[in-house]
Amino acid sequence: MNKRNLAIDIFRGFTMALMVFVNDFWTILDVPHWMEHFKTMEDGMGLSDIVYPMFLFAMGMSVPYAIERRYAKGYSGEDTLRHILSRTAALLVMGAFIVNSEAGVAWNKGVYWLVMLAGFFLTWNQYPKDFRWTKILRSAGILLLVGLAVAYRSPDGGLFRASWWGILGQIGWMYLFAALSYLLCRNRKWILAALWVLFCLINLSVCRMRGGEPLIGGNFLADASGALNLGNGHSIIMALGGMLTVLADQYLKKGRVWTGLAVAIALAGLGFATHTGWIISKNLGTLPWCLFVSAISVALYTLLRALEEKGWTAWSNPLKPAGTATLTVYMIPYLFYSFWVFLSPEIPQWLSGGVGLLKCALFSALCIACTWGLGRIGIKLKI
Repeated sequence: MNKRNLAIDIFRGFTMALMVFVNDFWTILDVPHWMEHFKTMEDGMGLSDIVYPMFLFAMGMSVPYAIERRYAKGYSGEDTLRHILSRTAALLVMGAFIVNSEAGVAWNKGVYWLVMLAGFFLTWNQYPKDFRWTKILRSAGILLLVGLAVAYRSPDGGLFRASWWGILGQIGWMYLFAALSYLLCRNRKWILAALWVLFCLINLSVCRMRGGEPLIGGNFLADASGALNLGNGHSIIMALGGMLTVLADQYLKKGRVWTGLAVAIALAGLGFATHTGWIISKNLGTLPWCLFVSAISVALYTLLRALEEKGWTAWSNPLKPAGTATLTVYMIPYLFYSFWVFLSPEIPQWLSGGVGLLKCALFSALCIACTWGLGRIGIKLKI
């Protein structure tokens, strides 16, 4: 598992490009409904509803490769555990800063974002090993973030707080559980499959059914899941699903495509079966939603893996920065949105429909291009 899996990089790059694309919808008008987030009780999912869980799926796929690569380099289990905790802490901190800006900033959100980005890149930039200013710049970044947190005030005078941790924070919690699960069960991988089934059952037990009541409601397992910041289990279902997908892929010598398609069909079938009792809802994190997105993810990974084996991956080169410098791509939009806040423009009527969607696609491409350019001069977030 030491050889880099290009299919995962392409999957992650495609998902991140799609995430920047849909996250930019707030800057245009008349977005087609099938591309938007569906409402909580709408019983369905739009394009925007599959992006975040697909990213969690990609994160899960990366975990076994990352941990096994560390062992191959001679790192101990204790070193790997420290690395996992360090990455989790970084994601939680970044998530907290972003979610506080989403709550509003009493002074100026654009300034807040610029200072936040400066702090992030100074603290977590991938500096050259022999760069003598690394400690000084990282210390400056930490001081900048501490000062920003102290100076922060919400419009109603509230102080800086963790709140719900934000998207990056949620990814951090899922990464922590997934990575620790693999670290503890790498020699007994069947336990990972059992955990996936367990969280599916927890999800079914606590999510409201079509009649409005949960199947079971509060129970010890659901309470334990909530205490671990796993909620009703929907996010960890996606992460564990990605992990199990690549582990199964490693064991298959022949028939990968047919097996992958069979698994995707089986997941979709389970999605239809559970849909009889539960609606499809991203906001509720229902199991049918998890299963349908998992089916899409397995099918896409299977296709990309087949293309990789054939050597047909050159078409994905423009996505490479998004697949290998994913966190940088995620942060770049905040740079442009800072200037949007300074200018405070109104969205013109012509920036709607197809023209608006083209603008969002070009914006996603611009963010990936900027990430590539920053990488060329040694600027890349690495946690």
